[in-house]
Amino acid sequence: MNLGELVSALNDFASLSLAESWDNVGLLVEPSPPHTVNTLFLTNDLTEEVMEEAVQKKADLILSYHPPIFTPLKRVTWKTWKERLVIRALEHRIGIYSPHTAYDAIPHGVNNWLTKGLGACTFIPLHPSTAPSYPAEGTHRVEFCADNTEHLDTVLSKIKGIQGISCLTTLPARVEGEEQTRVTLSCSQKALLEVVALLSQHSLYHKTEILLLQKPLLPHTGMGRLCTLSEPVSLSDIIKRIKSHLKLPHIRLAVGMGKTLESPVKKAALCAGSGSSILKGMEADLYLTGEMSHHDVLDAVANGISVILCEHSNTERGFLSELRDMLAVHLQNKINIIVSEKDRDPLQVA
Repeated sequence: MNLGELVSALNDFASLSLAESWDNVGLLVEPSPPHTVNTLFLTNDLTEEVMEEAVQKKADLILSYHPPIFTPLKRVTWKTWKERLVIRALEHRIGIYSPHTAYDAIPHGVNNWLTKGLGACTFIPLHPSTAPSYPAEGTHRVEFCADNTEHLDTVLSKIKGIQGISCLTTLPARVEGEEQTRVTLSCSQKALLEVVALLSQHSLYHKTEILLLQKPLLPHTGMGRLCTLSEPVSLSDIIKRIKSHLKLPHIRLAVGMGKTLESPVKKAALCAGSGSSILKGMEADLYLTGEMSHHDVLDAVANGISVILCEHSNTERGFLSELRDMLAVHLQNKINIIVSEKDRDPLQVA
């Protein structure tokens, strides 16, 4: 499969429009074309050790969940490890692609995988994603009423001449006992200024309603998950389940004020990776994430919410095995997909 086809298929698997605005996702390093991909190499973090593994396994494209290039590089030299990654990739004709928060948001992504550590539960996104476009061709809806006169025909003719107008409709209406026409239209932000100026010019602005259109929410898509367990489970049992799911010998635990290890957990809010900003203020019995700031942990505990921290990438890495299987189906088994054996969380208990 050529690189362009594969990148297009990966974008279809998880739209990059779902990624957070601050993120750096998509194809980050591209070898000179033509570039054929026979082996796709999956990793959570692209370190130099993982890059050498990818070279040894003759990878043609690395899918690194975390983007190894995040802030702009001013130069590409041998001095820093991230610059060396780019050099090694290009020397060995290996592309680098990163999906990061796009995989956090999708219904078949990282956060849904993390919910499996809680046991049987139902869940919804903590921060739902919106569709990439508005429901109509425009950002605003404008409505106004006017008398059925030639004056209205003149206004409508001028409105139709404004670029960025769509869904223009007219319907008969009765306003304060008088027969009038209700005009409804959708328009862009730029066109809105022209419409308002036109309506003001013809003394219709005082009869006008302007609504900001909202992008529709995407079902089951967004950041974090709020999980309701089928049956309440003690905090100690939840800890055992999470350790088993993430294959961890230990986790870090802060018990909520007034709670114990035997306290029931019915509702849990979770976010893979660094969850402070996503979890903050959510009502739950438990917060589950990789890492949180010290003061956010204190806030949660003071509010009676227990916190389980598993280290950042430990809440993400296990997803790669499921991803390999899903991509194999999505790509119709046209390429070889392997998961890194060297990728690991940098922190350990000493």
